[in-house]
Amino acid sequence: MPQTPPVVLSIAGFDPSSGAGVTADIKTIAAHGCYGVTCTTAMTVQSTAGVSRVEALSARLVCDTLAELAADIPFAAVRIGMLGTGEVAEAVADFLQSRQPAHVVLDPILKSSSGAQLLDERGVEILRRRLLRLAEVVTPNIEEAAELARVPVTSLEEMRMAAGKLHELGARAVVVTGGHLAEATDLLSRRSQDRNADQTLFPAERIQTSATHGTGCAFATALACNLALGLAFEPAVQNAKDFVAGAIANAYPLGRGVGPVNHLWNLGRKR
Repeated sequence: MPQTPPVVLSIAGFDPSSGAGVTADIKTIAAHGCYGVTCTTAMTVQSTAGVSRVEALSARLVCDTLAELAADIPFAAVRIGMLGTGEVAEAVADFLQSRQPAHVVLDPILKSSSGAQLLDERGVEILRRRLLRLAEVVTPNIEEAAELARVPVTSLEEMRMAAGKLHELGARAVVVTGGHLAEATDLLSRRSQDRNADQTLFPAERIQTSATHGTGCAFATALACNLALGLAFEPAVQNAKDFVAGAIANAYPLGRGVGPVNHLWNLGRKR
């Protein structure tokens, strides 16, 4: 009988174009040789052209789904994406607090790249007050880091400052992704026992392409998979960054807007 692979749980919204959300996460998880299970938090009406409607699912449905899965299947890692509402965010926080999964990657999705609001104000406060301290690592882009830390983030130095603010809110480790900066440098910041931060940079060359939909989801999910596979933090971050770079470089034209990355680009290659 084949050995059971690590199971990675994705708690996220549903993107019918499969560029982001739970269906994209399933592809990323499969590409890493893990097994994916999902809890959908919200339905969206969207395509590569953008998000036109969001309808959150009930917190009770999310709570019941998580309880059913947790009673049946052990998770090696959890990736949290779009939550939609404060009620759902509270339900997820309660789940994490009671179950205490080994690896939790929080991708604090606040808005879509087209500008649609994907988390209400109460949800943002629950992210800041509860979820940041319940996650093993938080992976905001610079806009998300700025909103959560409540400081401007337009440079590498400001990324360092925002990471420090997120540590003050309880985050143990933060990866601020710099894909929106002139140089695509990510920052890993880990809070040490003396309350200082150990910070590591992960530079990369920018890839000129319009196929960037889902990069944040792909990075956070790839990071969760690498942690589930037993990698230490720094190689896990580097592997996740390399995976996303490959997914962008190997994307194919799809849709009339911002196309999705190719989550399955590495299948069939030697890892």
